Amino acid sequence: MHDISISYNKYKFLGNEFLTWLWYLIENDINIKNIAEADWEKAGVDCNSIVFEIGNCIALENSLGDDSVEKISIKGDDAGLEEGKTALKKGGVVTDMNLVLRIDDNEWRFNIKGESMEITSLKTPVAGKMENEDDTEGAVLEKVFLYNRLFEVIDILFHNFIKKRISENWKKVDITGIREWVES
Repeated sequence: MHDISISYNKYKFLGNEFLTWLWYLIENDINIKNIAEADWEKAGVDCNSIVFEIGNCIALENSLGDDSVEKISIKGDDAGLEEGKTALKKGGVVTDMNLVLRIDDNEWRFNIKGESMEITSLKTPVAGKMENEDDTEGAVLEKVFLYNRLFEVIDILFHNFIKKRISENWKKVDITGIREWVES
Protein backbone atom coordinates (compact mmCIF):
# COMPACT_ATOMS: atom_id res chain seq x y z
CA MET A 1 0.00 0.00 0.00
CA HIS A 2 1.28 3.47 -0.89
CA ASP A 3 2.16 6.03 1.66
CA ILE A 4 -0.57 8.68 1.60
CA SER A 5 1.88 11.42 0.67
CA ILE A 6 3.03 9.45 -2.39
CA SER A 7 -0.57 8.97 -3.55
CA TYR A 8 -1.37 12.61 -2.84
CA ASN A 9 1.54 13.85 -4.93
CA LYS A 10 0.85 11.33 -7.69
CA TYR A 11 -2.83 12.28 -8.15
CA LYS A 12 -3.08 15.91 -7.03
CA PHE A 13 -3.30 17.00 -10.69
CA LEU A 14 -6.82 15.52 -10.87
CA GLY A 15 -8.33 18.29 -8.74
CA ASN A 16 -6.76 20.96 -10.92
CA GLU A 17 -8.05 19.23 -14.05
CA PHE A 18 -11.48 18.96 -12.41
CA LEU A 19 -11.59 22.72 -11.80
CA THR A 20 -10.48 23.39 -15.38
CA TRP A 21 -13.22 21.04 -16.65
CA LEU A 22 -15.77 22.75 -14.40
CA TRP A 23 -14.78 26.16 -15.83
CA TYR A 24 -15.27 24.68 -19.30
CA LEU A 25 -18.76 23.46 -18.34
CA ILE A 26 -19.70 26.86 -16.89
CA GLU A 27 -18.40 28.89 -19.84
CA ASN A 28 -20.17 26.65 -22.36
CA ASP A 29 -23.51 26.64 -20.52
CA ILE A 30 -23.47 22.86 -20.23
CA ASN A 31 -26.36 21.80 -18.01
CA ILE A 32 -24.68 20.38 -14.93
CA LYS A 33 -27.87 18.71 -13.75
CA ASN A 34 -27.98 16.64 -16.96
CA ILE A 35 -24.44 15.33 -16.41
CA ALA A 36 -25.44 12.97 -13.62
CA GLU A 37 -29.24 12.82 -13.46
CA ALA A 38 -29.29 9.36 -11.81
CA ASP A 39 -26.65 10.37 -9.25
CA TRP A 40 -28.65 13.45 -8.19
CA GLU A 41 -31.70 11.25 -7.59
CA LYS A 42 -29.70 8.67 -5.59
CA ALA A 43 -28.26 11.44 -3.41
CA GLY A 44 -31.70 12.94 -2.86
CA VAL A 45 -30.82 16.20 -4.59
CA ASP A 46 -34.35 16.99 -5.75
CA CYS A 47 -34.32 20.28 -7.61
CA ASN A 48 -35.25 21.99 -10.83
CA SER A 49 -31.85 23.52 -11.57
CA ILE A 50 -28.21 23.33 -10.54
CA VAL A 51 -26.15 26.25 -11.83
CA PHE A 52 -22.51 27.13 -11.21
CA GLU A 53 -20.95 30.52 -11.90
CA ILE A 54 -17.37 31.69 -11.63
CA GLY A 55 -17.14 33.98 -8.62
CA ASN A 56 -14.70 36.84 -8.15
CA CYS A 57 -11.38 34.95 -8.17
CA ILE A 58 -9.62 32.29 -10.20
CA ALA A 59 -5.99 31.16 -9.98
CA LEU A 60 -4.06 29.19 -12.58
CA GLU A 61 -0.60 27.62 -12.75
CA ASN A 62 1.55 26.71 -15.69
CA SER A 63 4.66 24.59 -15.23
CA LEU A 64 7.36 26.00 -17.46
CA GLY A 65 9.47 22.85 -17.48
CA ASP A 66 12.59 24.16 -15.75
CA ASP A 67 11.20 23.78 -12.21
CA SER A 68 9.63 27.21 -12.49
CA VAL A 69 5.91 27.83 -12.30
CA GLU A 70 3.93 30.72 -13.75
CA LYS A 71 1.04 31.72 -11.47
CA ILE A 72 -1.86 33.81 -12.68
CA SER A 73 -4.53 35.25 -10.38
CA ILE A 74 -7.60 37.02 -11.67
CA LYS A 75 -9.63 38.87 -9.06
CA GLY A 76 -12.59 41.19 -9.12
CA ASP A 77 -16.31 41.02 -9.63
CA ASP A 78 -16.15 42.18 -13.24
CA ALA A 79 -12.70 40.83 -14.11
CA GLY A 80 -12.31 39.39 -17.59
CA LEU A 81 -11.04 35.85 -17.85
CA GLU A 82 -9.11 36.28 -21.11
CA GLU A 83 -5.77 36.10 -19.29
CA GLY A 84 -6.88 32.82 -17.76
CA LYS A 85 -7.75 31.37 -21.16
CA THR A 86 -4.34 32.50 -22.41
CA ALA A 87 -2.75 30.57 -19.53
CA LEU A 88 -4.82 27.52 -20.52
CA LYS A 89 -3.54 27.84 -24.10
CA LYS A 90 0.01 27.66 -22.73
CA GLY A 91 -0.84 24.46 -20.81
CA GLY A 92 -1.94 25.93 -17.50
CA VAL A 93 -4.61 24.51 -15.22
CA VAL A 94 -6.96 26.05 -12.69
CA THR A 95 -5.61 25.61 -9.17
CA ASP A 96 -8.12 27.61 -7.14
CA MET A 97 -11.45 29.20 -7.93
CA ASN A 98 -14.27 31.06 -6.30
CA LEU A 99 -17.63 29.60 -7.26
CA VAL A 100 -21.28 30.40 -6.83
CA LEU A 101 -23.63 27.41 -6.75
CA ARG A 102 -27.35 27.94 -7.16
CA ILE A 103 -29.75 25.11 -6.54
CA ASP A 104 -33.20 26.46 -7.31
CA ASP A 105 -33.49 29.54 -5.06
CA ASN A 106 -30.58 28.68 -2.73
CA GLU A 107 -27.06 30.08 -3.20
CA TRP A 108 -23.68 28.90 -1.90
CA ARG A 109 -20.45 30.90 -2.34
CA PHE A 110 -17.09 29.24 -1.74
CA ASN A 111 -13.51 28.77 -2.84
CA ILE A 112 -12.18 25.37 -3.86
CA LYS A 113 -8.54 24.39 -4.22
CA GLY A 114 -7.77 21.87 -6.94
CA GLU A 115 -4.80 20.17 -5.33
CA SER A 116 -6.61 19.15 -2.15
CA MET A 117 -10.27 19.80 -3.08
CA GLU A 118 -10.38 21.91 0.08
CA ILE A 119 -13.44 24.13 0.35
CA THR A 120 -12.93 27.47 2.10
CA SER A 121 -14.81 30.73 2.63
CA LEU A 122 -18.11 28.90 2.44
CA LYS A 123 -21.27 30.97 2.68
CA THR A 124 -24.43 28.89 2.70
CA PRO A 125 -27.95 30.01 1.93
CA VAL A 126 -29.63 31.87 4.76
CA ALA A 127 -31.04 29.43 7.29
CA GLY A 128 -34.30 29.99 9.14
CA LYS A 129 -34.27 32.36 12.08
CA MET A 130 -34.22 31.03 15.60
CA GLU A 131 -37.28 32.25 17.45
CA ASN A 132 -36.13 30.92 20.83
CA GLU A 133 -33.53 28.73 22.47
CA ASP A 134 -35.48 25.57 21.66
CA ASP A 135 -34.81 26.17 17.96
CA THR A 136 -31.03 25.73 18.38
CA GLU A 137 -30.99 22.06 17.44
CA GLY A 138 -33.09 22.67 14.33
CA ALA A 139 -30.87 25.58 13.28
CA VAL A 140 -27.74 23.44 13.66
CA LEU A 141 -29.29 20.57 11.69
CA GLU A 142 -30.37 22.95 8.92
CA LYS A 143 -26.84 24.37 8.68
CA VAL A 144 -25.37 20.84 8.55
CA PHE A 145 -27.83 19.99 5.78
CA LEU A 146 -26.77 23.06 3.78
CA TYR A 147 -23.07 22.18 4.14
CA ASN A 148 -23.78 18.57 3.21
CA ARG A 149 -25.74 19.59 0.11
CA LEU A 150 -22.70 21.41 -1.29
CA PHE A 151 -20.42 18.46 -0.54
CA GLU A 152 -22.88 16.10 -2.29
CA VAL A 153 -22.93 18.25 -5.42
CA ILE A 154 -19.12 18.50 -5.56
CA ASP A 155 -18.75 14.75 -4.89
CA ILE A 156 -21.20 13.84 -7.66
CA LEU A 157 -19.51 16.17 -10.15
CA PHE A 158 -16.04 14.92 -9.21
CA HIS A 159 -17.18 11.29 -9.48
CA ASN A 160 -18.58 11.96 -12.96
CA PHE A 161 -15.43 13.85 -13.95
CA ILE A 162 -13.31 10.84 -12.95
CA LYS A 163 -15.58 8.48 -14.93
CA LYS A 164 -15.16 10.75 -17.97
CA ARG A 165 -11.41 11.17 -17.33
CA ILE A 166 -10.71 7.42 -17.45
CA SER A 167 -13.06 6.71 -20.36
CA GLU A 168 -12.00 6.16 -23.95
CA ASN A 169 -13.89 9.32 -24.97
CA TRP A 170 -11.82 11.66 -22.79
CA LYS A 171 -9.15 12.35 -25.42
CA LYS A 172 -11.48 12.09 -28.41
CA VAL A 173 -14.46 14.13 -27.18
CA ASP A 174 -13.78 16.01 -23.94
CA ILE A 175 -10.22 17.19 -24.57
CA THR A 176 -11.22 18.20 -28.10
CA GLY A 177 -14.14 20.25 -26.73
CA ILE A 178 -11.97 21.91 -24.10
CA ARG A 179 -9.28 22.76 -26.67
CA GLU A 180 -11.86 24.29 -29.01
CA TRP A 181 -13.23 26.37 -26.10
CA VAL A 182 -9.75 27.56 -25.09
CA GLU A 183 -8.88 28.51 -28.68
CA SER A 184 -12.15 30.44 -29.21
